[in-house]
Amino acid sequence: MRIEILDQAAHDLVEGFRFYEEQGEGLGSYFLTNLFVDIDSLLFSAGVHTKPYKHYHRLLSRRFPFAVFYTVRENTILIRAVLDCRRNPAWIRGRLE
Repeated sequence: MRIEILDQAAHDLVEGFRFYEEQGEGLGSYFLTNLFVDIDSLLFSAGVHTKPYKHYHRLLSRRFPFAVFYTVRENTILIRAVLDCRRNPAWIRGRLE
């Protein structure tokens, strides 16, 4: 099994990094480290998470109010989006459309 982070999800991670780095120096790196640990955990737990939006599974981050939305296709976990859960749910649904 392998993990592929799609371009939009990578962009989401960069935006999260920038936001937290503005809050305090080094916090952006801490954010990325934690999100990548959460994403790596999918190698063992992919597919067990709920599907709140269409066919996307949602993994909630352990340290930050972010959710990783992904799909599983054969031997690949596709990370589609990494979104801030504090956003309006309608915005999140629209982003996943």
